[in-house]
Amino acid sequence: MKAIIYVTLKSGIHDPQGHAVQQSLETFGFHAVDSVRIGKLLEVDLNETDHTKAEAVVKAMCDKLLSNPVIEDYRFELS
Repeated sequence: MKAIIYVTLKSGIHDPQGHAVQQSLETFGFHAVDSVRIGKLLEVDLNETDHTKAEAVVKAMCDKLLSNPVIEDYRFELS
């Protein structure tokens, strides 16, 4: 089973990387961009066939290592 995990900064958390990218896009003439938020995309192959167990494993990985619950949110998809 494969997990696609999206980790993003929580709403209201300042994103200096996103701001730098937004400014660079504006420098290149992309003036329609109001803001940019930077996140992480992780693809994890799991040796698990049970969907419920896979969800629990991915949630535990995100809570313990892959995200910082103070400033980041995550969501995931299993396939």
